[in-house]
Amino acid sequence: MRILIVEDSDAIRRMIEALVKARGHDVIAVPTGTKALDLAFETPPDVVLLDLNLPGSYDGFEVCRRLRANALTRSVPVVIITAMADGDSKRKALEAGASAYYTKPFSPTALLKEIDSFRRRQKSSPDLG
Repeated sequence: MRILIVEDSDAIRRMIEALVKARGHDVIAVPTGTKALDLAFETPPDVVLLDLNLPGSYDGFEVCRRLRANALTRSVPVVIITAMADGDSKRKALEAGASAYYTKPFSPTALLKEIDSFRRRQKSSPDLG
């Protein structure tokens, strides 16, 4: 699977990248929402792992909304990985179209299981594209 990681912290981005690469996934990792949207619209990923606190014009909420608004990325699962543990942030992320919400520190095992479940659903659904 092609996984797009959007995380501004270099250390966390590298850790998540190593985690999913070890499972055999192709990974693209970027530090800003603008770069994430450019890449996602150019070649849609299979899953997006998205932080909410991002520098620049687009925070994670806006990135998620824009992914959902575009026909190319509308159905791509978006997994939020954030330090924002409050209920309001979770509600806003889910309203923006997030598929799942993890707070840092998160369980690597739980994240990998989530990605595996998306892969299983992707394989079992007919390709409409």
